[in-house]
Amino acid sequence: MNLYDIINNFMASAANALWGTPLVLLLLGGGIYFSIISKLTPFRYLSHALDILLGKYDSEDDPGQITHFQALSSALSSTVGMGNIAGVAVAIHTGGPGSIFWMWCTAVLGMSTKFFSCTLSIMYRGVDDKGEVQGGVMYYIEQGLGKNYKPLAIMFSLSGMIGCTIFFQANQLSQIVREYLYNSTGVFQNNIFFGDLITGFIVATIVSIVIFGGIKRIALVASRMVPVMVGIYLIAAIIVIGKNFQLVPGIISLIVTDAFSGNAVAGGAIGSMISIGVRRGLFSNEAGSGTETMAHGAAKTKEPVREGLVAMLGPLIDTIIVCSITALVILLSGVYTQDLNGVSMTVAAFENQLGVFGKILIMIAVVTFSLSTMFGYSYYGRKCTSYLFGTKWKQAYNIFYVLMIIVASTISIDIAINFMDSAFALMVIPTMIATILLAPKVMNESRKYFKKI
Repeated sequence: MNLYDIINNFMASAANALWGTPLVLLLLGGGIYFSIISKLTPFRYLSHALDILLGKYDSEDDPGQITHFQALSSALSSTVGMGNIAGVAVAIHTGGPGSIFWMWCTAVLGMSTKFFSCTLSIMYRGVDDKGEVQGGVMYYIEQGLGKNYKPLAIMFSLSGMIGCTIFFQANQLSQIVREYLYNSTGVFQNNIFFGDLITGFIVATIVSIVIFGGIKRIALVASRMVPVMVGIYLIAAIIVIGKNFQLVPGIISLIVTDAFSGNAVAGGAIGSMISIGVRRGLFSNEAGSGTETMAHGAAKTKEPVREGLVAMLGPLIDTIIVCSITALVILLSGVYTQDLNGVSMTVAAFENQLGVFGKILIMIAVVTFSLSTMFGYSYYGRKCTSYLFGTKWKQAYNIFYVLMIIVASTISIDIAINFMDSAFALMVIPTMIATILLAPKVMNESRKYFKKI
């Protein structure tokens, strides 16, 4: 057994061990708990959430760094990305069509989870060693639960610092460049590793230009890039769905029935399918991982509940809408029965339905989605680093971050997926425990806010 196999087997074993029944129950059970104790109250204020998002309540005098819209755009720049294009394909490849049903469940419960976690990110903001206001799971653990719970804050920050190195995004971007540029032109045909390395260097350079400017530059780029890229992607996908509209009810029926059959899952276990759907759902919308709290915690507001309501829109946009549309395109095209995985499956689906135009469009989407995710994740990793070691280490983390882009561009998709799954699992544990313990505080704050409006 060579070194590659040893690393691959270790990462697979770690991811499977972490994503056992206890973690799935913690994530889904927490979402059910939040939905029950809130009596789904936040869902009744979706129109109010849109008013907040569109700036009706913005004030330059409020503490924070970015607007509500920029906060959601920054969070979506991390979530509306390869999780929607390649993550959905990985879920179908690994767990069959039924895994999409469990992604939906994760998203619906994730809306409640995000409301609670992102409300807490404003309620219990801390300050860094420069006195600048900061939000995030590590701060609300320390500020809300007290110093005795600081080990949980450290656990979150350590796993976030490593887990936010976007292994999956860089890997999938490298894969599509290799398959649809290098292979088709014959460039680097005799040295694929060198070609991937070149891709990594180019991507790392582009990302560096944005991320060294901090959250304000990231938010500015994201607020312009995210709406455009999502709009173009959705238009193309809706064209595909429109062409095959009569088949859509059958596809939805397939997703639901397969979710409880386990026939398409390796090993034939429904539990495995649930785990796969929950993993990919979490990767898609980040509800419960805690990463989104760091973007929403930077919002300019004095009302924590407002940011919770805005954050709640994330899983709705990301998983319920964008991921579902991707899944429909893949299943309608029939390419999921072929030996394809990740971004290659999604590209094949669009090419099957829209020809060369679909192929070109999805390649452009992959590039923009990947880059936007890399911008957002750099901010998360930098915040975790500054919490642990101080703000002076932010730039050092940026250097580490761009180097990891190069490394990720040269590894296999299996290692990238298992690395990402393991890191996200380690973030879920402190995030969900702290959010569950502090949920009554959110309910008190919510009752006050909803009475006022």
